[in-house]
Amino acid sequence: MTASNKTGCGSENVIDFFFAKKQIKTRDGAAIRWYHAVNSKEYLQKALKSAAHMLEADVLLGGQGSLTKEPVMAHSSSNDSDCTLREWLDAVLKTDKGIKLDFKSLEVVEPSMNVLEKVKEHLQRPVWLNADILMGPCGESPTVAAQSFIDIVTSYFPDAVLSLGWTTGWHPEKTKEGYSWEMVKEMEHLCKPLKQPITFPVRAALVFQSKPQLQWLLKQSDSYSLTIWSGKEDQYCLEDLLNLRENLSKAQVFYDIFEPHLSRFLVASGMQNSC
Repeated sequence: MTASNKTGCGSENVIDFFFAKKQIKTRDGAAIRWYHAVNSKEYLQKALKSAAHMLEADVLLGGQGSLTKEPVMAHSSSNDSDCTLREWLDAVLKTDKGIKLDFKSLEVVEPSMNVLEKVKEHLQRPVWLNADILMGPCGESPTVAAQSFIDIVTSYFPDAVLSLGWTTGWHPEKTKEGYSWEMVKEMEHLCKPLKQPITFPVRAALVFQSKPQLQWLLKQSDSYSLTIWSGKEDQYCLEDLLNLRENLSKAQVFYDIFEPHLSRFLVASGMQNSC
């Protein structure tokens, strides 16, 4: 691995970038729109035509059983993919949309960095590199080793935003644990030596139980943020998100949640006309 001539690629602040392009009207994380699971050519074309600012997609190593393996867009190994990472990037880089790549295994990370390296001159836009690296509430053991992921990504792109999360589970019939002090302090220990911006994806259904821990985590660095996400079947109260929003900097929290919760949240927070 080499880190030569990579500084600056993908380092644009997502709010500043889209505010400067007049695609959002206020410097608020709630103004950023997301298109989730852009893992096929069909969804990619829909996402490119949408009003979304950031496109999120999952990356796995394809070509199983062949001599040539390359990163492809798929959420799990059981899903067939019709789109390689390079094809995906070639399409997205013709636009000014931001990129969030979610790595589902450690083995795909460095091959993906090599693909990104080949288009680095076009990465003057927000680029977020995501993996679940620690076990979270009701979560399974991570499939991506924390320090290995951080070391590989930062050696190639020392300025890109790291999106570092916890594995989680959500079961409506069970009492939902939040992010414990042990969980957030372990994450902060890993992140403290790092120089680039870091966002922590946190599950909307777990925000209420974790408010003190999440507030503490964001206070540890001005370069930290939260990305609140939800599963399609998750149940949670919008008041929990609004309460957290009132107690944190508006520029430090992003909302990647499904409809109809998103529209209701934007109305309740006065952000429905933010784009």
